Amino acid sequence: MLFDIKEKRILITGSSGGLGFVFAQALAEAGAKVIINGTNQKKLKNAGQILSQKGYQVSSMMFDITNAEEVEKKIAQIECEQGCIDILINNAGIQHRTPLENFPINDWNKVINVNLNGAFIVGKAVANYMIERKRGKIINICSLQSELARPTITPYATAKGGLKMLTRGMATEWAKYNIQVNGIGPGYFKTDMTRALWENKEFDSWLCSRTPANRWGDPQELVGALIFLASQSSSFINGQIIYVDGGITACI
Repeated sequence: MLFDIKEKRILITGSSGGLGFVFAQALAEAGAKVIINGTNQKKLKNAGQILSQKGYQVSSMMFDITNAEEVEKKIAQIECEQGCIDILINNAGIQHRTPLENFPINDWNKVINVNLNGAFIVGKAVANYMIERKRGKIINICSLQSELARPTITPYATAKGGLKMLTRGMATEWAKYNIQVNGIGPGYFKTDMTRALWENKEFDSWLCSRTPANRWGDPQELVGALIFLASQSSSFINGQIIYVDGGITACI
């Protein structure tokens, strides 16, 4: 029962593909009522159909997480039509690789807006309902780059470092309302976002030699930490980031 999330309503941003879809499927399989989100109507519809055909409790809600007015309306719609959001997973994220000295300001702003500002906007909208109920959980999907930088992804690292501190700030301000806010920091996992890296033999060799586990992560290896933070097992854990990284942050 410690890890039971049956019938919990969970909103996952950026879940029409990638890690977000993996999370949605795993949580639905565990009995949760999952709300998937994205900005591409076709992708969102396809993802919803795949999950529904498996008999899972799933619905979808399309909105742009960086649009505060739209977010407020959609969260209110979910709360009114479907019921309370028990758990929010701020997962939506984008990547853009360019040397910092050449990084276009528009791309910088987009990376910061989606990876950091969006988590604040959605988190604030959902938390206002959780505060009224005096319960709730928010899980921010941070990154290994919340702690470490790499060339060409400084805006991403900046956003994810900020997300780590946003997680702590949310926990500090909202723990008194029985809201637990924690994060998961994935290391290197084979996803569409990292395809250019794991298909690069030189980078693949470097990463495996740099990682104590000597391999890439399987996205399914994130599910255990996710369910732990979503369940009652983590009721007195707040403001923490669990790094699921094969040991990279443990060594130089």
